[in-house]
Amino acid sequence: MEKNKTTLATSLGSNPTMEKNIPDDQVWIDDAFYIKKTMFGLYTSVLKEPFGANFITGATEDGVTQITRWHLKCLQDGTLDDYTFVTSAAMGVKL
Repeated sequence: MEKNKTTLATSLGSNPTMEKNIPDDQVWIDDAFYIKKTMFGLYTSVLKEPFGANFITGATEDGVTQITRWHLKCLQDGTLDDYTFVTSAAMGVKL
């Protein structure tokens, strides 16, 4: 069974969060994304294409910058599936 290659669209998911207020003078890292601090004290990378898509979230600005660069490079090279896999788990939780 051959699985489909991961793409940017599948990385974002079926309903990506889109940033609505991006300053005109925003400085883009690698001309591809910028990092914003969330109201919860985390950091999120925001993509230039598709414009405003929230991508990777993490605890440190440096960590989010590094993993965003790595993820985008792997997507570009077609190697992301060599390093990642999707699991499926169901847990019975009663609230």
